[in-house]
Amino acid sequence: MAQLASGHAGQPGEAPSRRDRVRAATTDEIKLTARRILVADGPDALSLRAIAREMGMTAPALYRYFGSREDLIGHVIADIFTEIAGDIQAAIGRAAATSGGDMTHKLVAACHEFRRWSLDHRPEFGLLFGSPLPDLEAALDGDDVIAACAMKFASTFFTLFLDLWQHHPFPVRPDSEIDQGLRDQLARYRDSLGAELPLGAVFTFLWCWVRLYGMVSLEVFGHLHFALDDAAPMFEYTLSELAAMVGLPYLPPAPGA
Repeated sequence: MAQLASGHAGQPGEAPSRRDRVRAATTDEIKLTARRILVADGPDALSLRAIAREMGMTAPALYRYFGSREDLIGHVIADIFTEIAGDIQAAIGRAAATSGGDMTHKLVAACHEFRRWSLDHRPEFGLLFGSPLPDLEAALDGDDVIAACAMKFASTFFTLFLDLWQHHPFPVRPDSEIDQGLRDQLARYRDSLGAELPLGAVFTFLWCWVRLYGMVSLEVFGHLHFALDDAAPMFEYTLSELAAMVGLPYLPPAPGA
């Protein structure tokens, strides 16, 4: 976790002091520099010494802002989660404004924005959703900052799904048609969300995420090039199938549209 600035931080409602503003700006610059190095050269190239050299600081000075390399990377990841969540929420807001709040438009906009962001930020996508970084997994386990930002991202889709279920419930699998071992896991996941949903609805939500993430992930990592030069039409067919699963009408755009 980033170390707190020493000294008086001001009372609630007070404007930040000049010292606090300078510290916040330096913290942001450190994280942006770390992100540039991560994107350009990967995690192995990132060190506090490399960041200090690029910023014209000394490495020991960086420890006044972040306690370790792992701590810094954790905050960079948290910022990326916040960024993608904000972009998706903005897309949902635009779709709601132009469609009068139509649920299909909002869900499709969220999925399109997830794909757009992912393709435009492939290295960052790998940090969030690719293989875990071995040297960070233990250090970041239970990190409240990352967990909160990751949950903010996850809630963008779950909130839409919950809103849809509450206002336009759709048929779902009865418990008896779900494997017992899977039912137990779905129940634990539902309890962790604090949501009052039938297990069949939780199953549908997870299945939709698996399909959406799987399609986007294959495209981001270039695993569709063996067959497709342009995966956009396949993505639209995927969206139409997902929409049908939650009782919404959505047809892929006409060929050439």
